[in-house]
Amino acid sequence: MRTAPGIGRTRSALRRALPALLGYGAIRGLGLLVLAVWAGSAGRSAHQLLSARWDSLWYARIAEHGYGYTLRLSGGRVHSDMAFFPLLPGLERGLSALLPLSVADAGLLVSAVASVAAAWGIFAVGELRYGRRTGIALVALWAALPVGIVQSMAYSESLFTALAAWSVYAVLTGRWVWAGWLAALAGLTRPVGAAVVAAVWLTAGVRLWRRGRRGSGRMLLGVTLAPLGWLAYVAWVGVRTGSVTGYLDVQGGWGNGFDGGLAFGSFAAGLLGGPSFAAGLALLAGVGLVIRLYLAGVRQRQPLPLLVYGGVVLGLALTAKGYFGSKPRLMMPAFSLLLPLAVALARLRTPRAVMIMTAVSLVSAGYGAFWLLGSGPP
Repeated sequence: MRTAPGIGRTRSALRRALPALLGYGAIRGLGLLVLAVWAGSAGRSAHQLLSARWDSLWYARIAEHGYGYTLRLSGGRVHSDMAFFPLLPGLERGLSALLPLSVADAGLLVSAVASVAAAWGIFAVGELRYGRRTGIALVALWAALPVGIVQSMAYSESLFTALAAWSVYAVLTGRWVWAGWLAALAGLTRPVGAAVVAAVWLTAGVRLWRRGRRGSGRMLLGVTLAPLGWLAYVAWVGVRTGSVTGYLDVQGGWGNGFDGGLAFGSFAAGLLGGPSFAAGLALLAGVGLVIRLYLAGVRQRQPLPLLVYGGVVLGLALTAKGYFGSKPRLMMPAFSLLLPLAVALARLRTPRAVMIMTAVSLVSAGYGAFWLLGSGPP
């Protein structure tokens, strides 16, 4: 019996990606092992840390009861669950109805599957532009990020990154309808779904301008579909709150919003001017590093969708006010920032590259456990 062409191509793509996926599993498995041992020695539950703390509790509440919960804090702040986009809690609710799982464990399952899908999409993007070795290196670096433990939590980052990576890949390969659908789903996952929409729109606009003629129907359909998820949820919040600025008001209640980086700059200045001077220097060094990586991608002549997507994710993370401990997590979906490092790593001999990634993975595993066992949310 002949295999359908689509199935055959998928199998071939999976075989090419298999080393990257196995490496991803090994690195994230190490991180979970270190977390389990460290949490056990501290009398804590690794399962609870991953599935039932901070944002994951809000997602689980939405999955169980729907929207409508508000927490009023001293100082006038109002935390509404409408700050959280609906795709993850919707999947949690659906899976817990179909399988013998709590919504929290359903969230872990979604993250586990989505993180592998994200790794595959990241590999596909890296391989398409820079070759298989770079694709493998890119996945390994993404897995070994200091905040990589979030990829295994009942958070929305893995789901969003999977949708974003495959949407960008679809743009790069001219699959505009797929790009639009995936961008729409990304827009139902996190506010930064706007970065995926921007990648679809600007790439389509540049291609139309360069060609000097009207785009294909598929391109126009993809461009139309891309913002629908994000717009639908923001509009729903507006109707629910009775205000055109409803979603911004909800974010404001959490102390979030966009101020061009003023709050972030003030936070860094406060560190530099106080007893946490070393932490302030480390913060500036980290910001300088991610900006340098982005500029390296520009010099590397990365494809436009990658530059737009990574730039918007980075820009939104650095210019938003709010809880600054979450900045590294907010930048985690910007996998394209790692491409210059991946290209350099891929040029090394395999034993040396493996040695470097082993050391980086060990540091990442230790830091991830330390971070998650801390008092503040990631």
